[in-house]
Parts: sequence; structure tokens; C-alpha cells
Amino acid sequence: MSSAEVPPVNDDHLREERTDSQVLFEGNFLRARRDTVRLPDGHSATREYIIHPGAVVVVPLLDNGHVVLERQYRYPVAHVMTEFPAGKLDAGEDPFLCGQRELLEETGYTAREWARAGAMHLAVAYSTEIIHVYFARGLSLGARQLDHGEFLDVITAPVDQLLEWCRDGTVSDAKTLTCTLWLQNFLSGAWTLDWQAHDAPDRAG
Repeated sequence: MSSAEVPPVNDDHLREERTDSQVLFEGNFLRARRDTVRLPDGHSATREYIIHPGAVVVVPLLDNGHVVLERQYRYPVAHVMTEFPAGKLDAGEDPFLCGQRELLEETGYTAREWARAGAMHLAVAYSTEIIHVYFARGLSLGARQLDHGEFLDVITAPVDQLLEWCRDGTVSDAKTLTCTLWLQNFLSGAWTLDWQAHDAPDRAG
């Protein structure tokens, strides 16, 4: 085996097998379940978790080197958070199309080029949520299309300022912290992105 090859990993000794499941709560957006599982040693345990439809976060890059951010009140933590634009997936929605839609609706920006960076699991201990990460550049500003009941401010900041906000705790949103890591490595040349040109979504849609 060459030094570049990685041997396959067998994780069977870590896996848990579901033996029973019940719905604890079913809302308009989230569901909660309690499962009984058989542990690797044969004992039983319960696992309570949230079923989430998934989401997309966009890192919008302006031509002047700044990034587009949002400030929005988040009720569960009772705090106005500074975040990259993001939104949940509709049933069966393509993550890229969701990213285009959310960027336009929340910020008014469309982008000439997009790149998929990857995906992250936001809270693996108690949620199925997966967030797809996209970068956007070649931005053009138009009118926002906020949903009814949605209130947020759109701001721009130089990357150095964003990094300082991450360091001093001004930015504590997990997806934004993760995206800033991606951004920092992209700008340094350590990580690459596969940019693709895409038509802007219909602003009247």
C-alpha cells in the first residue's frame, strides 16, 4: 500500500441499531423523536433528536473584498445575530436553487458565479440538520423579497473585520464561524473552489 492510500475503516463496533421509535412533537417546521437503540455492547439506550429539513448558507463576495452579512433577531437565544445569508430547504428543493433564492430574497443580490464548498452537520448530538455551503461572487444588487414576518438588516464588512468579530465573540453563529474558516482558507489559497457561471433567478418569481 502506498503512503497516499488510506485503508478502509470498519466502524461496525461503534454503530447503534434502532429498535423502536416514537414521535414526540410534530410542528410546522420541526419534528422531535425518541428512539430506542441497541448499543454495540448489546445494552439499550434512548436517543431524542430533532428532524430538520436541511438548509443552505451562502458566502457572498463583493468585488471590493467585502462580504455580505445579515443581522437578525433569533428568538431562541433572544439575541440579534450577525450571520451569512441562509435559509431552510423546501421539500425536494435543490440546495443550489435554494441558495440562489435565499440570497435574492434576503439581501437583494444575485451572483454571476457560484461554487459549492461542501456541507456541515450543525448539531450532530440532537439534530439531523445538514447545511450546504455555497460561495457567490460577481454580485449585482436589486430589491429584496423578504417573506412576510421576516425582519433583518443587510450589512457589508471587510474580511478582516469579520475575522475580528469571530475572534471577539461578536459572531457566534456556528454556520458563520464555519464559513469564515472556509473563506479564510480560500483567500489564502490553501483551499480551492470550483466556480461555475449561472443565470440569476427571476426577480419576479
